[in-house]
Amino acid sequence: MGFKGVLGHEFVGRVVEGSEKWLNQRVCGDINVGCADCQVCDGSFDLTDSKRSRNHCPSRQVLGILNKDGTFAEYLTLPEKNLHLVPPELSDEEAVFAEPLAAACRIVEQNLVKLSDKVAILGDGKLGLMIAEVLGRQQLETKPVLFGKHQHKLELVKDSGVDTRLVSSVSADHSYDVVVDATGSPEGLRLAASLCRPMGTLVLKSTCAAGSQGFNAAPFVIDELRVVGSRCGPINHALNLLREADPPLNVSKYITKTFPLQEVNQALQFAALKSTMKIQIVMHE
Repeated sequence: MGFKGVLGHEFVGRVVEGSEKWLNQRVCGDINVGCADCQVCDGSFDLTDSKRSRNHCPSRQVLGILNKDGTFAEYLTLPEKNLHLVPPELSDEEAVFAEPLAAACRIVEQNLVKLSDKVAILGDGKLGLMIAEVLGRQQLETKPVLFGKHQHKLELVKDSGVDTRLVSSVSADHSYDVVVDATGSPEGLRLAASLCRPMGTLVLKSTCAAGSQGFNAAPFVIDELRVVGSRCGPINHALNLLREADPPLNVSKYITKTFPLQEVNQALQFAALKSTMKIQIVMHE
């Protein structure tokens, strides 16, 4: 997106300037900041409007991603309507997962999965694992299946209500009602289509910018597949899930290492390693 500025959009912080209601409160926040004036915002930029305002203001800023400095700094700004109070029983280390977990919750918010659906999730990266954590707790009649390349990552969700398989075992059997692509690869859509039944649903969570040469749209037309994009989700739901999930959701297993802000360059280098899951940057008061 050609972004220039301070990176970062997953955070927990304490309000040091604002209305008395929020002052000194521990919060996380929605990363999209709408203009509040356009037709989509309808004059108010309502973050509870899951259909329009939260994600689709054409003039929006996005924290650390689009026209707004992000979280790798001592201070950041957000409108108060973007803030969510962090429950006292959640640690900072847990609550900072609210934003990526909310992106996984968005699939549920969009009503893309029915209890009777047979569901496959492609990709064992950070987002794919969060999606497995969420969909595995939806009490589906058949356990969702997470396909990934790394057995040690698949082991992280073994107690989360999903079955796991190596992607090398994928059979193009068109047997799944819903397939979620979280591979981060242009090839993920092709693989997802081979798993999805005719007239099934493909949910795209990958936002990879690279295209795929020789892309063949015929299978999507022939099988009349429904392709649905899915992005930022309800942070309040994610916070509730962190607090009340059954079985309990242990996100600390995803934290590979923490760094102080002064070592942010080292943190980014460490985050780029394939063996890394989540790196957290700690701001010392």
